[in-house]
Amino acid sequence: MDKLAIIGGRELYGELEISGAKNSALKVMVACLLTDETLTLTNVPNLADVRQLIVLLENHGVEVDRQGSRLDLTAGSITSTTAPYDIVRKMRASFNVLGPLLARERQAKVSLPGGCAIGARPVNFHIAAFEAMGATIEIEEGYVLAEAPDGLKGAIIDLPFPSVGATEHTMMAATLAEGRTVIKNAAREPELSDLADCLRAMGAKIEGDGTSEITIDGVQQLSGATHDIVADRIEFGSYAMAVGAAGGELFLRRGRLDLLGDAATTLREAGLTLEEEDGGVRVSRWGKPTISTNITTAPFPGFPTDFQAQYMALMAVGNGTATITEQVFENRFMHAPELMRLGADIEVDGQTATVRGKTTLKGAPVMATDLRASMSLIVAGLAAEGQTMVSRLYHLDRGFERLDEKFQSVGALVERVKDEE
Repeated sequence: MDKLAIIGGRELYGELEISGAKNSALKVMVACLLTDETLTLTNVPNLADVRQLIVLLENHGVEVDRQGSRLDLTAGSITSTTAPYDIVRKMRASFNVLGPLLARERQAKVSLPGGCAIGARPVNFHIAAFEAMGATIEIEEGYVLAEAPDGLKGAIIDLPFPSVGATEHTMMAATLAEGRTVIKNAAREPELSDLADCLRAMGAKIEGDGTSEITIDGVQQLSGATHDIVADRIEFGSYAMAVGAAGGELFLRRGRLDLLGDAATTLREAGLTLEEEDGGVRVSRWGKPTISTNITTAPFPGFPTDFQAQYMALMAVGNGTATITEQVFENRFMHAPELMRLGADIEVDGQTATVRGKTTLKGAPVMATDLRASMSLIVAGLAAEGQTMVSRLYHLDRGFERLDEKFQSVGALVERVKDEE
């Protein structure tokens, strides 16, 4: 099992290209099940989750041709409408094959994904939406059995919470439903609009993405298309916060400030300079330490829960005291004890963490508990004195493409090493 060795205390200088968004690529890839023609995707990141989803799509009969960051996906015929537990359990996004299979084949059997390390993430919103669209759904032995013999019908879906997964899943299924579907209290994340752009290129009739109400008028069939995956805002924000912690200046190619939502304002308040230029964003912090700034996570355009761990690392070397309140997921402060091993002064009380900034952290062995926690420890390690050794890199490899190579290219002393155990 690999570890990442980091020698901290070096500022970052240079240019990085932000990879395609994992959270967008996974959903857009699933959209290939909605048509028997080829869906061509570019800027697809080479990540463990992407490779795992390819395995599932091939299980359903999809022909996959990958060349670098380009994917050609052809679901000429669906050979299986069952998504088995052994595949779905490895990645939650696999569950999103349910809607497209149900819309196209009028039946599906998909394993429940279960919980994860950052708390329960139930799929009841997804199931309720499909039932409102006329599907009959039963849960048996850990599987969702869904049928819609007469096809899905348009409906008004009022989500109790602006769930990204439920909004995306419902939107995909509604593209082939009869009549109009309206999703109220819809999520507004950029990845959802990226999916909508792809579906429109395939012939779907979608309006309102990026707002809290999305309207989809169903069509009889969708066609193939070519779509470029949007830049990964989580990777973009994470590298920006690495600059904040370590100091220096990076030009983050393909980055866009609108992808950060309110987080762009927060990072500026924390002392980072963010300047949009042709083709990307220049991020810098010179001399003065970051300024402790309070945040509360919220659905987009609020401060993303997927930035929370990295931001805690940034605040650990800030000037002052910051409170971080997690409103989206329970049990998402598991990185705090690991940051404390580096000397961070953090106190957790329920869903709020108080971070008292200090000028110096000390390197130590630490262990990642989830994907974003991995990057949190790296951000802190870049600012710490001495060596930090981050274990459980398999979390990192699920969401950050070639991270060690990218950091090496801008002057960071990082190296992937084999675990001797």
